[in-house]
Amino acid sequence: MTITQPDLSVFETVESEVRSYCRGWPTVFDRAVGSRMYDEDGHEYLDFFAGAGSLNYGHNNPVLKRALIDYLERDGVTHGLDMSTTAKRTFLEAFQNLLLRPRDLPYKVMFPGPTGTNAVEAALKLARKVKGRESIVSFTNAFHGMSLGSLAVTGNAFKRAGAGIPLVHGTPMPFDNYFDGTVEDFLWFERLLEDQGSGLNKPAAVIVETVQGEGGINVARPEWLRALSELCERQDMLLIVDDIQMGCGRTGAFFSFEEAGIVPDIVTVSKSISGYGMPMSLCLFKPELDVWEPGEHNGTFRGNNPAFVTATATLETYWADGSAMEKQTRKRGEQVEQALISITEENLADVKEYRGRGLVWGLEFHDKARAGKVAKRAFELGLLIETSGPESEVVKMLPALTITPEELDEGLSMLARAVRETT
Repeated sequence: MTITQPDLSVFETVESEVRSYCRGWPTVFDRAVGSRMYDEDGHEYLDFFAGAGSLNYGHNNPVLKRALIDYLERDGVTHGLDMSTTAKRTFLEAFQNLLLRPRDLPYKVMFPGPTGTNAVEAALKLARKVKGRESIVSFTNAFHGMSLGSLAVTGNAFKRAGAGIPLVHGTPMPFDNYFDGTVEDFLWFERLLEDQGSGLNKPAAVIVETVQGEGGINVARPEWLRALSELCERQDMLLIVDDIQMGCGRTGAFFSFEEAGIVPDIVTVSKSISGYGMPMSLCLFKPELDVWEPGEHNGTFRGNNPAFVTATATLETYWADGSAMEKQTRKRGEQVEQALISITEENLADVKEYRGRGLVWGLEFHDKARAGKVAKRAFELGLLIETSGPESEVVKMLPALTITPEELDEGLSMLARAVRETT
């Protein structure tokens, strides 16, 4: 692909230096449909990024777009704070009937604000209010958001440093396989909890991702998650599952914790819950935890009604029939895994490991700088992928759940070529 130099002057002179994704993809995108994006010069890119997991159903999904256009054309409410609206009622009914009841999940639904970190902040605040304790336990290489409470339970040193103040009341523990299987699960954690001289304040809650996306595609085993759930119950701690990136079908089932057979006390959901890439998040919790006073946690943009409309259309289109989307995602995941096996076999000396679940996969190299080079070459070939991990050492794949087998093969072939053509 020949890429002409785009006009980036206004971005470079007016926009803040904090911008990041645009540095790895130096072009100006103009339109997008399905799993493809197009820049102003008409170059086509296959998207294995999906808005960092916010576009599980592709760009401008026609079913969701039609629902949104119809709603706007009839002058449906756009901004509603936490007022009762037709769009919110329809979403809540769909969410309850299509997701919660079939899974026997008892959750109340809270709309905490438009982004994932808003949901995490609400979850942490609620856990502390319920238990009357300040400490929260998180895990090594966790990522939970960029606001101060979320950063306090995030592991990445670079992101934590941006806070500019001490990040307190959070304690990290080893994530699954952190010690490569040499240490018994939760040995250190439980010893600290039971030792009155450990210095660990009794935690209100534990927050965990079932698959650490930003942390490097670290996959927790179902038995590890079950043991964590049992530990929380024994020790009177709430279990919070951060399903912001791995929920909404990314790992197969709608909620990523379903495979483990656990029912967390609190669940945070965002990213693809609107289906269309619009800001929306949920904090779900068991009814007995609903101790909020009216207005105790609020925000101007909780009631994004157009997002409720596309979220409802998403549930009715992709999740009304039970397991069809889950089966398709797992099948596409097997397709990715086979390709990664081939890439690994072809580059045995260079590839350290591949890992993933459903349609989230990572490819790690012994040379930590290699992942960035692969992502750069992939962009030149017309494939959008990002890196993750504490040192950006993992190539991270998040294709849309609606991607076709042919598109998936096309992108995986470009990835294989990018690996071959970098050193």
